[in-house]
Amino acid sequence: MFNPLLLRFLNQPKSRYSSNSREFTEYDLQIHVNISNRLVRHVLFVYICNQKRAMIQRKILDDVSESLQKANKIVILYGARQTGKTTLSNAVISGLKGRVLKINADELKYIETLSSRDFQQMKLLIEGYDCLFIDEAQRIPNIGINLKIIHDNMPDLKILVTGSSSFDLANQLNEPLTGRTITYKLFPLALCELHKEMNIFELKDSLSTYLIYGMYPGLRAFDSAIGKEKHLTELSTAYLYKDIFELSAIRNPSKLRDLLKLLAFQIGSEVSIRELSQNLNIDQATVDGYIDLLEKSFIVFRLGGFSRNLRKEISKKQKIYFWDTGIRNSLINNFSTFDFRNDMGALWENFVIAERIKYLSYNNLNTLSYFWRTYTGAEIDYIEERNGRLSAFEIKVKSQNAKIPQTWADTYGGEFFTIHQDNFQDFLL
Repeated sequence: MFNPLLLRFLNQPKSRYSSNSREFTEYDLQIHVNISNRLVRHVLFVYICNQKRAMIQRKILDDVSESLQKANKIVILYGARQTGKTTLSNAVISGLKGRVLKINADELKYIETLSSRDFQQMKLLIEGYDCLFIDEAQRIPNIGINLKIIHDNMPDLKILVTGSSSFDLANQLNEPLTGRTITYKLFPLALCELHKEMNIFELKDSLSTYLIYGMYPGLRAFDSAIGKEKHLTELSTAYLYKDIFELSAIRNPSKLRDLLKLLAFQIGSEVSIRELSQNLNIDQATVDGYIDLLEKSFIVFRLGGFSRNLRKEISKKQKIYFWDTGIRNSLINNFSTFDFRNDMGALWENFVIAERIKYLSYNNLNTLSYFWRTYTGAEIDYIEERNGRLSAFEIKVKSQNAKIPQTWADTYGGEFFTIHQDNFQDFLL
């Protein structure tokens, strides 16, 4: 018969011990469950290890590990909050030899020392360690110049830094650390990462869930729609804005949220800064600045219009998509299934383009991305330019082959593909 303490532990909510929770050790077992029976403690420990193994291995794990092992570069990991940067970093440093100093920059006790520009003071904190890991480094003033001082004086020290908002961290790092960094971006989960534990049939069977609820790692802890929706609501109303509000001079936070809602309703359509400005009753420069902050915080991304300066091509307009469709759906409070949606085409387009760009980034394929449209109405959803070659993609919900616009064929030629729910694996995995 099971020990009642064991049953109590196993019946805890999944979210408490899910893959996005903190790491657990045997010490944690003693703290959270007071068990003296060694056999029961062993069962619990095996259970937690199985939970850990359930984590998705992130695509860039090996690249980040290899870069950190070289020890001659500061490794920087950017990404939105709750995308798994801390979990990935812990996986990376767990494979290192030697002592690791883990610093969460949310803790005030470290900020004064790591922003001091005084190497002797910083050395007192770091000396004796082989690796320095700073989580949420954007919170430390002048972090760039201080990391430069540490790196120049302790060149053998491995340094891993994460930041949930690139706009402030990048400004602090770019100039002081020129030539001293290797940078990676971590997005919400990608289909190419899920493919490691799911075959194509299973991925296709789960597409509707990913389209509606998105790909944030924390969602894996919830089986019910209510749990997923609550988690996304919390993300979209708290975590994603946190750094923007704290690290930039946003005079009217409600306008930023209203802007996001307007953008959520316009995915797949060309965005007019002038119209957004009029709707929000703020000037165009402010709207453009807000969108820039949202982009640098990994909430949205832009596609510009492709043109070779043909007079009939639209090049000044842009489309704005969300990195995660679950966040987008949360902003407009619409988690309806396919049968009850009128935005499936736009939602699928957003999902495919985001997944394609994740795939390109994780596979180190240096590619420029656009959309294409002429004033006469000919259009293509997505264009890629890589090594001087152009590829055009039309994105359809149902299995069908689109016809290449004649203007594009005559002017540019190149490859033309249709991406739909029956062949997405050829482009996204």
